Amino acid sequence: MAVASAAPGSTFSKQLLFSLLVLVLFCNACQKISLHVPAHLKAETLVGKVNLDKCLKSASLILSSDPAFRVLDDGTIFTTHDLLLSSEQRRFSIFLSDSQSQEQKEIEIELSAKEKKVFRKRHTEDPVHKRSKRRWAPIPCSLMENSLGPFPQHVQQIQSDAAQNYTIFYSISGPGVDKEPFNLFYIEKDTGDIYCTRSIDREQYDQFLVYGYATTADGYAPDYPLPLLFKVEDDNDNAPYFETKLTVFSVPENCRTGTSVGQVTAIDNDEPGTLHTRLKFKILKQIPDHPRHFSIHPDTGVITTTSPLLDREKCDTYKLVMEVRDMGGQPFGLFNTGTITISLEDENDNSPYFTQTSYTTEVEENRIDVEILRMTVQDQDLPGTPHSKAVYSILQGNENGNFRITTDPNTNEGVLCVIKPLNYEASRQVILQIGVLNEAQFSKAANGQTPTMCTTTVTVKIKDSDEGPECQPPVKVIQSKDGLPAGQELLGYKAMDPETSSSDGIRYQKVGDEDNWFEINESTGNLKTLKILDRESKFVKNNQYNISVVAMDALGRSCTGTLVVLLEDFNDHPPQVDKDLTICQQEKDYAVLEPVDLDGPDNGPPFQFFLDNSASKLWTLEPQDGKRAILRQRHNLNYNYYSVPIQIQDRHGFSAKHMLSVRVCDCTVPSECRMSAKEERDIKPKVILGKWAILSMVLGSALLLCILFTCFCVTTTKKTVKKCFPDDVAQQNLIVSNTEGPGEEVTEANIRLPAQTFCDTSTSVGTLGGQGIKTQQNFEMVKGGYTLESNKGGGHHTLESNKGGVLGAADTGRYTYTDWQSFTQPRLGEESIRGHTLIKN
Repeated sequence: MAVASAAPGSTFSKQLLFSLLVLVLFCNACQKISLHVPAHLKAETLVGKVNLDKCLKSASLILSSDPAFRVLDDGTIFTTHDLLLSSEQRRFSIFLSDSQSQEQKEIEIELSAKEKKVFRKRHTEDPVHKRSKRRWAPIPCSLMENSLGPFPQHVQQIQSDAAQNYTIFYSISGPGVDKEPFNLFYIEKDTGDIYCTRSIDREQYDQFLVYGYATTADGYAPDYPLPLLFKVEDDNDNAPYFETKLTVFSVPENCRTGTSVGQVTAIDNDEPGTLHTRLKFKILKQIPDHPRHFSIHPDTGVITTTSPLLDREKCDTYKLVMEVRDMGGQPFGLFNTGTITISLEDENDNSPYFTQTSYTTEVEENRIDVEILRMTVQDQDLPGTPHSKAVYSILQGNENGNFRITTDPNTNEGVLCVIKPLNYEASRQVILQIGVLNEAQFSKAANGQTPTMCTTTVTVKIKDSDEGPECQPPVKVIQSKDGLPAGQELLGYKAMDPETSSSDGIRYQKVGDEDNWFEINESTGNLKTLKILDRESKFVKNNQYNISVVAMDALGRSCTGTLVVLLEDFNDHPPQVDKDLTICQQEKDYAVLEPVDLDGPDNGPPFQFFLDNSASKLWTLEPQDGKRAILRQRHNLNYNYYSVPIQIQDRHGFSAKHMLSVRVCDCTVPSECRMSAKEERDIKPKVILGKWAILSMVLGSALLLCILFTCFCVTTTKKTVKKCFPDDVAQQNLIVSNTEGPGEEVTEANIRLPAQTFCDTSTSVGTLGGQGIKTQQNFEMVKGGYTLESNKGGGHHTLESNKGGVLGAADTGRYTYTDWQSFTQPRLGEESIRGHTLIKN
């Protein structure tokens, strides 16, 4: 089957198509390859693989003459649908084309079926026709975009070799025929001429793959479908345009030459890689246009600076009118224009400066926290940024700290205020030097010079005002001796009227005196002591006692000052030491004495320690570093209380005697020292009875004799008389108690009384120790006192235990006078010692 092609457009296109047709017709066959495959092949089945590089290495187009087979770039062959091979061998060709060298090659593929099947013959009487050398093969064809016609325009003609033996009808299908865009191509079924009905937009459809068919009148297809590739040749019908409609770049001012500003990009919808899309950029105009600060690379579109003199303060925005043109920038190329904006970023290259070289203002003396002046500055840098925000400072004239300057954040003005009162009498005016800088650091300007600080002079005139007294200095120190007696005078606080520079007419009043040591003279301000001055008082801190004084003039204006009385130390306190000591024998055999002297360091240590001769037999005293001493036992002493007299004197010989009470105990630490009641009683120091103790002993003895006389009278009554004791007999008898604490009462709960009336039926008359007495006397103190009868080991002092016997169940208690005496005498002595101890304490 032969294919003929007609040029769709210009003479150049016709010559090109003619050359391609000649190349196809005279292409060389590289090789013939035979493949053995099954008779039945399913879709997407691998048929085989051929080496395309041996035929044509740089093949840009690979086509199969049989649409039932698909050839990949590496030479792999796949079926496109299910196939059933006939008994004859099936052949098809692979066409290779190189668009650069216009070279074409053909590889012939022959498929042999392993299982041969007999096909139904079209006409049994006709002989079998074999293909000629001119095969049904595709010829590349191109269409010109935007062709002006006339339409329909002849594109190509296809012919089948079978037309020599049959009446062949031709048809086509694919995109542009029965697919979008519909009816773009049609074919004359008798001649095989293909026509294009209208112009084509390459940007919409860049190629069409159409299949041609050859069939007989009864539908027999003697040839396989022929793939026809119609490529649409590009026409330069699209002008390039900038990708972004509004482009804004920024660059710092004073930047170096060659600094990149940004890159512009453009789009051309024509065919890439052709002259139609080779773009060139150009700056048509700069606004403002003098001087020229920017250039653009024609191929990349990168904009750079050409001058280091970009100054935002002169011009902060530049506009560039740009052009982009295709065809490599040739005059006949299509183009478009656009505008980009370049903004200059501000740098702190301009120092602020005062609008006035000097200022004059005034303020009344003694005024504080008052605004006296506002200063304005100019700055060419961008407003509202740290590059233009002013920072003010006082360079000279504010050595006393009377002024403060701040920045008003809204107006950028410098606000000068007085924060410490000024004194007209001391100075009539103050001259200040004010400097101003920016909040941001200065940058190096284009000329290489760094901006300098701008300064101005402010003259502040001080106005005089009638003011009250001044307490100068605020704190006055006077010295006094420690121990100064009451009634002594001291110089007091003095205030002064600044107008007259005198203290006339000023009255003084004391407002602070913690311990009320002084009284103040209202006219002179002098002090008089009301108490003895004591440096060791708790109201004295660091040897100082403070008095607050108010000075007031005739108009009631006042000031307050502080008078500090500095007390010189006087050696009026001897060293003191802790008098109660405990020595734990298990830990150490000594105690450490650490005296304290309330006087100052000059009247304190080093201390000297002296031990009384009466205690030197048992103790030794070892001084340590002048501040301490060790009281040590000469040998292990019994656990007891010991009185140790010592004497301690300070560095100037002022001393005091001390009686130490030293407890020697069996312990590890003093808090563990515990002694039994017997040990406590045995180790109590002996005392001499005083007159009150002796009087209490006499009264106690007289009271006891009265009790004994009463008992004697009762027991010597007539034996025939029956004496009955009522239930309240307990109220008629004296209960002996060892209660030592005052206020402790003996109640019925403390006394165990008999439950029935006791009757004496004895007929004999006798003494307290007689055998005829049947009276049962069983008075017992439940609350830990003395009882007439109790168990010996119960912890109470009893008469029975003193006697050494225990009464039987049937025997009654009978005691002689000797028994009573032996029972009461030791207790009365013990009570007397306790009473004396209480009185002494």
